[in-house]
Amino acid sequence: MSWLAREVNQCCSVVDLRQYTLHPGRRDALIDLFDEHFVEGQEVCGMHIAGQFRDLDDPDRFVWLRGFHSLEARAEALKSFYYGPIWREHAEAANATMLDSDNALLLEPIHLGPDYPQPTAPHPTSPASSVIAGIVHPAADGFEDHFQHDLLPILTTLGVSPLAIFRTLPAENNFPALPLRDDTVLVWLARFADDAAYGVVRGELGPQWAGQELRLRPTERSQLR
Repeated sequence: MSWLAREVNQCCSVVDLRQYTLHPGRRDALIDLFDEHFVEGQEVCGMHIAGQFRDLDDPDRFVWLRGFHSLEARAEALKSFYYGPIWREHAEAANATMLDSDNALLLEPIHLGPDYPQPTAPHPTSPASSVIAGIVHPAADGFEDHFQHDLLPILTTLGVSPLAIFRTLPAENNFPALPLRDDTVLVWLARFADDAAYGVVRGELGPQWAGQELRLRPTERSQLR
């Protein structure tokens, strides 16, 4: 796989990766609300809701991804949604499930694989058994090269082709009502058929699987699955 910006689909040159810590036992309530009202409710405002997930290792964490054509489009889309009728109607119920919604990263894609969903892809309506691994690496100087030249070949040998690779987008938050983390990271996503397949690759990589490890199960309406 070439490490080229031109691989990136122009549908989403800007991506938010959001992790919510929820009140105990409230995750399914938020997912029901999100899948019913906030998928199309955000997409009609110009966003791409690529994936939403249950964290398999934290019953009170909800993780999701949304994309934008550009930074300027991000600001306009977020204003349209959060000051619009769908959020006004359901904000109280959604916020009642959350302890912390500020764990968010502003990213740009380095690579989007052919299985990364397009905005026009349908949103499913059935459960998924796949596991999406999301790894958030602190990206110190040289880490991007290390990932490309050392870690990526190991993944390829193990039969893993990343669905997407992102890095921190060094830009000012243009919708400050939603805070962002001030971290420099590299994030990659990969799909595994089931928990066993994930475990095999996890064991082979060992300590090279550094950073925050997210073992995720797609919700019923997640495109990314």
